[in-house]
Amino acid sequence: MEKVWLKHYLPEIPAEIDPDRFNSIAEVFDYAVKTFGDRPAYTCMGVTITYKQLDAYACQFASFLQQRGLKRGDHIALQMPNLLQYPVCVFGAFRAGLVVVNVNPLYTPREMEHQLSDSQSKAIVIDSMFASKLDEIRAQLPGLKHIVVADFGCLFPPLKRAVVGLVLKYVQKKVPAYRLPGHVTLPNALKAGCTRSHELVHLQGHDLAFIQYTGGTTGVSKGAMLTHRNLVANMEQAGAYLGPSFTAGREVMITALPLYHIYALTVNCLMMTRLGGHQILIPNPRDLKGFIKEMAKHPFTVMTAVNTLYNGLLSQPEFCALDFSTLKVASAGGMALQRAVALKFEEVTGRKVCEGFGLTEASPITHSNPPWGENRIGTVGLPMPSTEVRLVDDAGNDVPQGERGEIWIKGPQVMKGYFNRPDETAKTLTPDGWLMTGDIGLMQPDGYFQIVDRKKEMIVVSGFKVFPNEVEDVLTQHPGIHEAAVIGVPDEHSGEAVMAFIVKKDPALTEAVVRDYIHHNFTGYKRPKYIEFRTELPKSNVGKILRRPLREAELARIAAGGS
Repeated sequence: MEKVWLKHYLPEIPAEIDPDRFNSIAEVFDYAVKTFGDRPAYTCMGVTITYKQLDAYACQFASFLQQRGLKRGDHIALQMPNLLQYPVCVFGAFRAGLVVVNVNPLYTPREMEHQLSDSQSKAIVIDSMFASKLDEIRAQLPGLKHIVVADFGCLFPPLKRAVVGLVLKYVQKKVPAYRLPGHVTLPNALKAGCTRSHELVHLQGHDLAFIQYTGGTTGVSKGAMLTHRNLVANMEQAGAYLGPSFTAGREVMITALPLYHIYALTVNCLMMTRLGGHQILIPNPRDLKGFIKEMAKHPFTVMTAVNTLYNGLLSQPEFCALDFSTLKVASAGGMALQRAVALKFEEVTGRKVCEGFGLTEASPITHSNPPWGENRIGTVGLPMPSTEVRLVDDAGNDVPQGERGEIWIKGPQVMKGYFNRPDETAKTLTPDGWLMTGDIGLMQPDGYFQIVDRKKEMIVVSGFKVFPNEVEDVLTQHPGIHEAAVIGVPDEHSGEAVMAFIVKKDPALTEAVVRDYIHHNFTGYKRPKYIEFRTELPKSNVGKILRRPLREAELARIAAGGS
């Protein structure tokens, strides 16, 4: 496909970037520390650390990991919200040569067990609010040898740390009791790391940086292997594309999206490090009032969010009253940006939201609307530098201009493959390196792309992927359920919501019982919002349950005014 989109690039934006400018994320971090050392790197709940302080903590953590016998290439899981300890542990792990496995803090014990076992994690850093869930599954994880527990405020000054700890544990009761013999607290780990310097590890571009879990394009939960070169390339791509809008060392970014999610991980945690930016961490963006109060304290220049978060903020008078005079770039990803939300944001702030597109397997950014040019609502903008795009039919042939096709991506940001799943890798990566996204797109004549449909039946709830196979599998493990089918239906708040159709095995089964079962087996965004009992489900001639007729019937009912 001819790169007609390059005609929209400003003269200073390169068509190609150098993905080998830095050997690793650790080298990018070194550059940031040397260049922006005394500048603030992160602020959380009024506590700020500079790049030099962040580096000191990271070096201590790296030393601790090496003292515990962890070696280059070992896997370490991180399970925490947006707190100061997250970047400390990420950059410390890289200094020790480890591979990071991000784990959603809201996962149920079942979901945690799968990911920690599948990723072969040897160590974990977990917030104490979620340690009780690890306690439940500890016996099933013999390979998990090292546990570090990080209290919510463990890097705050002593008095603030004590107050926050007391409130969380005894007032809000958010820290259930747990027993994890042999665990180390993060402050003690850092103290142990002070006893000697860590051994330098020289990482290369082909070394793994993250095993980032996703359902991928084929619906089975698996870990995308993202190398240092993948992430460095995506940082360079985004930095070059957005560069005309930024001033190195001067940007202040609101970081409300969770850093364990690939979108914020690359755009916020990593790209802002490259630019020497100052990030304002929001541990709980669901508390919109507290979130907005924090925004009011800082002259922010950049923010990232998903459609639902922008929509929630715009519903608050306090947000609409903020001073947006310093805001340069507002970016949206993870799910489709609704036109009404985009227009309302522009009305309130005087700035446009730049919607982009990507996926975990591409580190994740492949497209974005430009903040320096035409921001075309309803599209995901233009491809990044050094990114090739094809639109193909079911046979893998390029479709004519103006026709819809599955989006295939090729570039230095495309993953190495899925961890220990060569069969799944072969379904997603072609032998010559094209990533088959599973999304159906359309390219406008001048190079702007639209996402028009999904090839697979993945559901996206507030930017998070939900895969029907997983939900159906767990539902049918309930003794009272005979069969289940799961689809996505439109939802004004989360983009899509999960709907489950259930055939009972036990006639006495009630919706209340099913909801209780769901609550204990799924994190929030995976839980079916709607449940409908059926006497039978549509099936193919070989007995396969067919979801499409269910979805089509539900969409028709909604269109006809059903509730």
